[in-house]
Amino acid sequence: MSTLYVKNMTLTKLHMIAPADSRNTDGIHISRSSCITVTDSSIATGDDCKYITETPLKSITIQNCTIADSDNGIRIKSWPDMFATSLTDVHFEDIILENVDNPIIIDQMYCPDGACKSKGPSKVQISDVFFKNVKGTSKCKEIIQLICSSSHPCQNVQMCDVDITYEGGVGQAVCENVKPVISGVMNPKGC
Repeated sequence: MSTLYVKNMTLTKLHMIAPADSRNTDGIHISRSSCITVTDSSIATGDDCKYITETPLKSITIQNCTIADSDNGIRIKSWPDMFATSLTDVHFEDIILENVDNPIIIDQMYCPDGACKSKGPSKVQISDVFFKNVKGTSKCKEIIQLICSSSHPCQNVQMCDVDITYEGGVGQAVCENVKPVISGVMNPKGC
């Protein structure tokens, strides 16, 4: 599913499935949009379940969803050589992650296969991002990866009641250029 130039839209009760080994199977691709709510949905795809691109983006809520057997759970990414823009007021609430490789990730140095023209820091300003009541299981040890831009550090990232376990033992959180505000349960321990 794809949206482009949409404002004030709610997507609810969606059910999407693709094989776990399928590549580039984006469940929902949201572009150049604002005030989007995705709620009460089950998305199990091999790659991105919800894919939001083309910032500036604001007022995004993803709520009451299950993401299963995917490469990525909740992910925000930007290329190092992307133009200056912003992503703000993003809410991930009441999310269940089942058997995912990268449960929570902000990656502002996203550069697949060395395709970036520049190795400089991302110019995307990420702010007001909220992870609330996110639970589940991870296939990788690095459960939380918040890798923000050195020139535009992430601002006001909050994590409340995040409880994700690593199937192989003790999971970890890795953070760069961000100081998340943590409240309630936090597993793995915050940065």
